[in-house]
Amino acid sequence: MKKLTFLVAIAFIAPPIAARAQNAEAIIDRAAAAYARLNSMRAEFRQTLTNPLTGTTQTTNGVILRRKPNLLSINFESGDRVAADGSTLWFYLPSSAPGQVIRMPYSGENASTVDPANQFLNSPRTRFTVSSAGSAALGGHATHAITLVPKRPNPAFTSAKVWIDDNDSSIRQFDLETANGLRRHVVITSFTPNPDLSRSSFRFSVPKGVKIVDQASGATF
Repeated sequence: MKKLTFLVAIAFIAPPIAARAQNAEAIIDRAAAAYARLNSMRAEFRQTLTNPLTGTTQTTNGVILRRKPNLLSINFESGDRVAADGSTLWFYLPSSAPGQVIRMPYSGENASTVDPANQFLNSPRTRFTVSSAGSAALGGHATHAITLVPKRPNPAFTSAKVWIDDNDSSIRQFDLETANGLRRHVVITSFTPNPDLSRSSFRFSVPKGVKIVDQASGATF
């Protein structure tokens, strides 16, 4: 009798597995809908990269700007920059590849691979297995975490843990790991929805003396 009473109590305390899964899906659905409603955004972040192969850890700060339909700019304090100006995608990474900038045609999808929110929130339930991963207060914001595991091979990450704001459904923090073991921890320190962003914020000017590597043709000039 005591055992039966205990099991009944557990049944009332713990929600069914299906309900827990649905809660995780509801969280990611809200986040995807909130992201889709944004016309523009500005976020400041702190990123920590850990490479287990080299035993190194690097932390840097940056700012990401996004404006519909196809403008993106990510500026790191290291001087690295990624920019999508509507027709061309630029990768300028002087911290790791000095003296060159990679240029490629903009297709929308290739820019989305460097936009974290798009990586996670573009048709998430189609692309990922979604599960709950607890809750936490981050920078004064109540959040719930979800784990995303790609259903198909994903070059960006093998798994990700994303903390979603309970209030505005924005991303407040995420951790991801790549196939080669590289771990990325990103904290959103400031988030502004729908700021007024000029198109000039997304232009890239090639620094003097820097070679352009054109990925479409393979030419360098």
